[in-house]
Amino acid sequence: MDLPNSHICVKSGELQIYPSRNAYCSHAANAKVYMEQDRQYWIENGKEKVTEKLKYVNKRGVAKNIIMFLGDGMSVTTLTASRIYKGQMEKRSGENEYLSFEKFPFVGMSKTYCVDKQVSDSACTATAYLTGVKANYETIGLSASVMLNDCPGSVMPNNRTQSIADWSMAKGKAVGLVTTTRVTHASPSGLYAHSANRDWESDAELAKAANLTDVTQCEDIAKQLITRSPGMDIKASIALFFFLEIFVILGGGREMFFLNDTIHNGSRTDMDLVAFWKNDKVKRFGKDKSAYIENREQLLNIDPSKTDYLLGLFEKSHMKFHLNANANLQPTLTEMTKKAIEVLKKEKNGFFLFVEGGLIDAAHHKTMARLALDETVEFSKAVQQAVDMTSEDDTLIVVTSDHSHTMMMAGYPVRGNDVLSLSGSQGSDNLPYTTLSYANGPENQKSDANCGREDLSKVDTSNPYFTYPKLVPLQFETHGGEDVMVFARGPWAHLFSGNYEQNMIPLTMGFAAGVGPAANLNGGPAAFTSAGLSTTTASSPLTILTSVLLMTAVIRRVCL
Repeated sequence: MDLPNSHICVKSGELQIYPSRNAYCSHAANAKVYMEQDRQYWIENGKEKVTEKLKYVNKRGVAKNIIMFLGDGMSVTTLTASRIYKGQMEKRSGENEYLSFEKFPFVGMSKTYCVDKQVSDSACTATAYLTGVKANYETIGLSASVMLNDCPGSVMPNNRTQSIADWSMAKGKAVGLVTTTRVTHASPSGLYAHSANRDWESDAELAKAANLTDVTQCEDIAKQLITRSPGMDIKASIALFFFLEIFVILGGGREMFFLNDTIHNGSRTDMDLVAFWKNDKVKRFGKDKSAYIENREQLLNIDPSKTDYLLGLFEKSHMKFHLNANANLQPTLTEMTKKAIEVLKKEKNGFFLFVEGGLIDAAHHKTMARLALDETVEFSKAVQQAVDMTSEDDTLIVVTSDHSHTMMMAGYPVRGNDVLSLSGSQGSDNLPYTTLSYANGPENQKSDANCGREDLSKVDTSNPYFTYPKLVPLQFETHGGEDVMVFARGPWAHLFSGNYEQNMIPLTMGFAAGVGPAANLNGGPAAFTSAGLSTTTASSPLTILTSVLLMTAVIRRVCL
């Protein structure tokens, strides 16, 4: 029975339905129903939450799988407004709703600044939360020794960072990347690229920087993804020992991979990277192990049992906002996440999957709050999909954001007021204002003849492309500098509590899985077991080589 606007209680053995979800049933023999207006409602509600927490036991086994969800630009205000939006789409008031990951047992906050900036961008933060090293503004996969546009500095080995993708593959894990942005955009490129400028996504973009630095020493981000480790599938030496790596790449950004003289209308001038990817996979693994796709139907038709390498590029640039997408052509973030997990979970040593809801950020930059909240709800659905497909005993799921935005929620709207509409109050100029607004952003709001504010009572705020009011006029709205939330469930999730530097996130995930620089810290997973991967299962290249040599010796002895 699905009664989304009701609350169901069992009282004196009888099922009773109340017309409001804002009711609480005590669990006493003669259960009494309390409404929000009753003081005991809040006491009983709080006691129930405490009881839930008391029952939770910290999990300390090895995290066989790690899934990191990144809501790009998902500030605390975005979370609050999105949960209200979610409830109101389902005809409820929304304030007491939860996004899927807000139910995770452990919550913390991370500091998002770059080494050289108080307010960060998505490049330096990606370096922090994927490699464990804080970096400079707009640089990817490099230490802070490298400044923006320093191509020669970016190719020096000591300045390059390793990501959790590298750490995971070194232990024989499969790796996946899912995003609603270009797969070469700042956030996903933190998994695999080293670039002194996040904008060097194709060779054409790199060439534009020839007057700034010696670009001949560098490779663009797309080329690094397809032709370099870890994107190319990492260590050939492992493949020689019949150890198969699985790699999934799903998102937008076709133009960065195709030549500019093809029907794909790409931007490249040097080579067709998709053709290279296809030929490489066929040559090394056979024609039936890989697939390149460009639409939803092709994605849904992928047979995970037969596919080890999957490359999906669904748009020329970023994917379309969910509210504007053709549902028959563009897969949802949930569908991409589901397919990625189905492919990756075949790996007996587990996997690392990075999933980005990247269009939350894109909508905020345009001050299109409705689109930002809708993208956040879609992101929440993808997280729930991952929760439904995995076990809390062997899979660590971490949900966070790279940085904040300047959207604020203000005024004194009544409970249940449309969070995306007018607040119900007026300013000192006797004009209404919206509950949501921005500190800065594109100046396209109309004003009256006296240069006053626009009368928003005459504006359709239900239009997805309505741009919300802002204080400081800029070309685009900027990021915010406040801390962002971190939610975690699974093995060692309790370590994500508290307030910490953003670079601690990948090191902690690696610790839980036994990979990376923090893998062997005292008191870690090596001292425990889990329902998933045992500490002896994830083999190093040396272990694999030893096993192969021993097997060869046994075979030779039997044959003799």
